[in-house]
Amino acid sequence: MGANKQTNNNSIISLTLGILSIIIPVIGLVLGVIGVIVSRIATNQIVKTNEGGSGLATSGLICSIVGIVIQIFSVMGVVTFFSSTTVG
Repeated sequence: MGANKQTNNNSIISLTLGILSIIIPVIGLVLGVIGVIVSRIATNQIVKTNEGGSGLATSGLICSIVGIVIQIFSVMGVVTFFSSTTVG
């Protein structure tokens, strides 16, 4: 029988932040950065304590990075739009 491992709480938080960084347009960049940091903390804790949740931490890292990239492109698009419009 396999032992039931407790899932690391930070891995769940990192996945949640990663998903929110993709969905929420305004503060998604900040959530993505926090998600990357929490994911790295979760990965280190999982290695030290042998808890479960390494897949969740990895998924949170990937979602956070994707969210950061989407937010950067969104900001660049808005800046480009407003800088290319002419007044008068």
